[in-house]
Amino acid sequence: MNARYLGRRLFGALGMLAFVLVFNFFLFRIVDSDPLAKYRGRVLTAEKRAEIIEKFGLEGSKWEQFVRYVRQTIRLDFGYSTDTGRRVWGVILELLPNTLWLVGLSTIITVSLGLWLGAKAGWRRGSRFDKISTGSSMLLYAMPEFWLGMLLLVFLGSRTGWFPTGGVRDVAGDPSGINALVDRLHHLFLPTLTLVLAYLGSYSLIMRSSVLETVREDYLTVARAKGLRDHDVMRRHAVPNALLPSVSLIAIGFGYVIGGAITTETVFSYPGLGLATSDAIKNNDLAMLQALFFLSSAALIVANLVADLLYGYLDPRIRRPGR
Repeated sequence: MNARYLGRRLFGALGMLAFVLVFNFFLFRIVDSDPLAKYRGRVLTAEKRAEIIEKFGLEGSKWEQFVRYVRQTIRLDFGYSTDTGRRVWGVILELLPNTLWLVGLSTIITVSLGLWLGAKAGWRRGSRFDKISTGSSMLLYAMPEFWLGMLLLVFLGSRTGWFPTGGVRDVAGDPSGINALVDRLHHLFLPTLTLVLAYLGSYSLIMRSSVLETVREDYLTVARAKGLRDHDVMRRHAVPNALLPSVSLIAIGFGYVIGGAITTETVFSYPGLGLATSDAIKNNDLAMLQALFFLSSAALIVANLVADLLYGYLDPRIRRPGR
């Protein structure tokens, strides 16, 4: 990978991050021009009002607020929640592990299973496996995520009682050791299954299309002519080359980990960053929305950068000088 290609991608990522930083500041001040409206009905002394304005970083001109906002964001200091009064960064750190468990685990399962289904379906085009897996993937991909979650919640949670319908752990259970892990996985089952089923089709269908394009290449005919088994031809030659178009999708999928799954976490009352985003929207929590929007955008920018660098490493044509 040449330095010019690397520099262009890094410069582009930094430029996009700077744009998000500026856009993030002005967006929420347009959406909520009066963050202290919820305090209007209270009898506030001048001192109390000044204290509230200072606490939420609303003193001074818009330019002074912007400069202060940039400095604080660089230090990961997002101020105080206008809804709870707690420090935003503290709330995010408290909820982040739950989101990493849910979205991270579901993404790993979805990517692994989706790529396997797509590769096998593409290699066996027209077979019964291809028709069933492709049809099922398209059907699940077309279903709204929240609707699928509600179905699982009703039939596998409420009616059967097999799985918890909310939360991350049993408050009466053992908070440590293997029992805590089993309990967490038990609570994770339904929301994780929802995300896996909802996004399985995206990876499966793209991988299937990539394999269908790859099977026409001459190097696969040469590999068969050398006496390699059909399974080895697929595993060693077809799949590695067909993976290239999926690199960006995989990286972006992991980029969504920080943003959380808003609808799924809301349906299952799962205390993660997705549910925090939903609550912040309902409660008009300016500081929390700013922080969550910036962090999720930054995660996607970094994920895209990683995808570009991986693509440049895997594809020799991009590593050529002058690209």
